[in-house]
Amino acid sequence: MGRLRVIQWTTGKVGKLALRGILDDPRLELVGVYAHSPDKAGTDAGPLCGRPACGIAATHDIAALIALKPDSALYTPFEANVDDVVRLLEAGIDVVSTNMFLNVGGVQGEVERRLEDACQRGQSSLYITGINPGWINSVVTSLTAGCRRIESVSMVESADCSVYESVETWSFLGMGEAGGTTPELLERARNWLILFRDAVQRIGDALEYRFDDITFFCDYATAAETVDLGWFKMEKGTNAALRGGWNGMVKGRAVVNLTVVWYLTTNLTEGWEIDPDQYHFTILGDPGIDVRMRINPPAHWGNHDWDTTTAMPAVNALGQIHEARPGILGLRDVGLPHAPAGVWLV
Repeated sequence: MGRLRVIQWTTGKVGKLALRGILDDPRLELVGVYAHSPDKAGTDAGPLCGRPACGIAATHDIAALIALKPDSALYTPFEANVDDVVRLLEAGIDVVSTNMFLNVGGVQGEVERRLEDACQRGQSSLYITGINPGWINSVVTSLTAGCRRIESVSMVESADCSVYESVETWSFLGMGEAGGTTPELLERARNWLILFRDAVQRIGDALEYRFDDITFFCDYATAAETVDLGWFKMEKGTNAALRGGWNGMVKGRAVVNLTVVWYLTTNLTEGWEIDPDQYHFTILGDPGIDVRMRINPPAHWGNHDWDTTTAMPAVNALGQIHEARPGILGLRDVGLPHAPAGVWLV
């Protein structure tokens, strides 16, 4: 197979890093960039992502991008547009997406039907890596291969969010508000954490669970002293950490659990034990499996370079998706996600 012809769809926080990944990968050829903002149209893709000029100008013209006859589109907008994705799929362009279509209710019902029909008409594939940070679902699912019996699967993400400078995010999630939870705050948290529900469903599908329900849970911890991060301040006694997520339920028992622990300080009145490892996977079964994973950023990373772990699983999946069957793909359709380490040495 020759180099895959790829278009990058938007150049925001994740898209910018995905664009770098495409430009740096000798298996891939960047042929076009979709600019959500008309102001970026005409700008060379290289400077849009902190790379030298590459001769590919961003455009707001979808028809012009389709006319380039790319093999794949790497889709990373903040909100999904089903009409745009249908156009790409119908044109025979595979779509690998970090966006989970939550703004249109997720890939289910009429949205799923439209996307699947478009795949069949174009003989193309749609694969959603999502976030968390994008390949964790595959990691925890693959760990079950060594078991002959499984009682439950869980994964916990522990994230120091003091470096994520988004006043809007943490205000929405109730940080800095009077300590404790209210029904209104829990609804806000649920609306935000809905994006992790998909991870539980994907693992369940891969492990052949048929959930009776997927239930939400969340609680908060408070700052033991006033914390001023420079860009966000929490007075003593106000919310400074949350612990929430989803349980995939079968016959009244949680068989798949995903928990996120997001904290802006570790000095918490409630004395929560904060795991120094970002990910902790636990499989109860025969045998049981306990795995901890820590991501060690290189010295040059800034705060938003952490989005690399969302962007690169999508970049690295492009070739596998191109070889896969037409249609909406799940974890078991794609094979083992991996980086082309040997190719990078060339």
